[in-house]
Amino acid sequence: MSIQQTDVLYTAVATAENGRGGRVATDDGRLDVVVDPPKEMGGSGSGTNPEQLFAAGYSACFQGALGVVARQEKADISGSTVTAKVGIGRNADGFGLIVEIAATLPNLDATTARALLEKAHQVCPYSKATRGNISVTLA
Repeated sequence: MSIQQTDVLYTAVATAENGRGGRVATDDGRLDVVVDPPKEMGGSGSGTNPEQLFAAGYSACFQGALGVVARQEKADISGSTVTAKVGIGRNADGFGLIVEIAATLPNLDATTARALLEKAHQVCPYSKATRGNISVTLA
């Protein structure tokens, strides 16, 4: 379900110059990075790339969602990590993305961990935004 502009609590603002071969920075100056395609896509690989930035944001957001559901379920996720792998490749429309989310939950059994991942995937804003648009698997 979409939110309305009046529901917005925070808006991130970033500006890119020269697309995949340039620079991206936030309006507050906290993020200012050189972007460059990875070597696998013909770039020098000397800067970061949009897929890395997306993976960083998605993994952080998913970890937050995992915390929310863990508190609801009274599950101990201390020491946990979430890794997002974002792949880019050609599809019928040009290029598309694919994501794999993997979590390490050292204090939980496999069944409980999987259930929490599924619940986090339902509440994570990044998961909601990508649902039906790109393939996201939970590992």
